[in-house]
Amino acid sequence: MATVTKSQAPSFVRVFNPIARRLLHVGPLLGPNALITIRGRKSGLARTTPIALVEIDGKRWVIGTFGEVNWVRNLRASGAATLSVGNRRDEVLASELTGEARTAFFRDIVGPYVRRIPMGSVLLAVLGARDILKDPAAAAAKRPVFELRAA
Repeated sequence: MATVTKSQAPSFVRVFNPIARRLLHVGPLLGPNALITIRGRKSGLARTTPIALVEIDGKRWVIGTFGEVNWVRNLRASGAATLSVGNRRDEVLASELTGEARTAFFRDIVGPYVRRIPMGSVLLAVLGARDILKDPAAAAAKRPVFELRAA
């Protein structure tokens, strides 16, 4: 049986998340971000957290930048969520990318996407995620990715 290592987001995330939730309720003020609401795997209560939403050519993904955090485990367990930005709400189904598909995602989709964003590589450095650009296979080994489709 595989062991799952729990991860914890950096402390600045705990300070920033409540602010980001308020801003994202107003609208898309923070670039490619959204709120994701997922049923808790143990409590069954709806939990909402800000996430980075990668949206390219009509496809959407979310990345567990900080690894196996609670929203990742909840999304894996439920397979469904609600994405919100401002007044827009989308019910989505989530499927986790694994193995080579996750490595290819970081190499072929996220890498070029981040390189086109001004200060994109700086943002990854602040988040402790430089490996997404430098070593996509290493990033794939520790960062879950979910593709989101309309429910």
